[in-house]
Amino acid sequence: MKVLLMTEVFPPRNGGSGRWLWEIYRRLEKPEPIILAGAQARDQDFDRTHSLCVERAAMSFPSWGVVSPSGLACYRQLAQRAERLIDFHRPTQLHCGKILPEGFVAWWLKRRLGMPYLVYVHGEELNIASGSRELRWMTRRVLTSADRVIANSENTAGLLCKTWSVSENQLRILHPGVDIDRFCPAERDAAVRQRLGWGERPVILTVGRLQKRKGQDQLIRAMPKLIQSQPNLLYSIIGDGPERKTLGRLVADLGVADSVEFREEVTDDEMVRCYQQCDIFALPNRTVDGDFEGFGMVLLEAQACGKPVITGASGGTGEAICEDRTGRRVDCQRLERLTESLMALLADPETRASMGQRGREWTTLNFGWEALTIQAAHFICGINARPSLLADEPAPLRRLRGIE
Repeated sequence: MKVLLMTEVFPPRNGGSGRWLWEIYRRLEKPEPIILAGAQARDQDFDRTHSLCVERAAMSFPSWGVVSPSGLACYRQLAQRAERLIDFHRPTQLHCGKILPEGFVAWWLKRRLGMPYLVYVHGEELNIASGSRELRWMTRRVLTSADRVIANSENTAGLLCKTWSVSENQLRILHPGVDIDRFCPAERDAAVRQRLGWGERPVILTVGRLQKRKGQDQLIRAMPKLIQSQPNLLYSIIGDGPERKTLGRLVADLGVADSVEFREEVTDDEMVRCYQQCDIFALPNRTVDGDFEGFGMVLLEAQACGKPVITGASGGTGEAICEDRTGRRVDCQRLERLTESLMALLADPETRASMGQRGREWTTLNFGWEALTIQAAHFICGINARPSLLADEPAPLRRLRGIE
């Protein structure tokens, strides 16, 4: 048995959704995955490092719509490429990394070939679709025709049911996970911190694309007051994106250039070291014009490295932490709340240490990839999961996850 996964976001491209799919599908033994992934720089170098069957195609469309001739041509080319792989490999299912563009191609192929498909939903794409009549039309057809819809959080699942009329029979929840062997605690290391340029400074770390909803701007706005109590404090931001210039101007306007650093290009190993050597991890996300954080894989990575986390009270991030035990959720729209929470943690090393220890235990118990892969196989291919991994969940959640 084989499945064809179509996904624009896939390593070596950075992105939580791509990492999620990579970690799941590289562990699947049955069914055998065939992957059609987005073409990008250095993808051939990456594909030589693993044994998955991966083919690359242009999947970064200028627009997700199909009304324009250029948009329709992009969809047609991707559908033709997928159909050639179907003819050659004979998969029994299509899996789609996102609703658009991959899911719309699957919708078309189901109408043409009768192939069943499932689609992963991460949350934020629903907001993008809701702002366009064309994209709403396309999204509804993808969701209503899908044989299975996999939501990354209960928050996303709730939106799918209430706003997009996805039925419980279609819907399953599969949280993202974390590689608990790779993302693991490490002792404070002066030599590593020196190589990172941190020295003995206390460090708040954020990892994520530079987007408004991620809230890096709010933490930058908090820095002048934080520096008053922690003069040597450093805010390290890993990521790139459309808000880079705006954030740079904000740093200059507030006069905190010596206290904020941008790390746009880091290796996976360097990113892990940053997690391990920081003092606090922050994802100060909030909802901006309906755009929200669907889950927050970076919160799992930080907790797996034994770090306390602070995140926004928006979207699905509450499902990624054990509130008040491994981290805190605060209203990051209110700058004073974010500032107060960070100041309290910076001044309390014992709480930071205990939260970090519990965070490691929390992620190991609930979000290891091996257990999630068993659950994914059960969802997507009808392979029975081990009951012992799943038996303790509340009945409504168990029904939604497809266990009952």
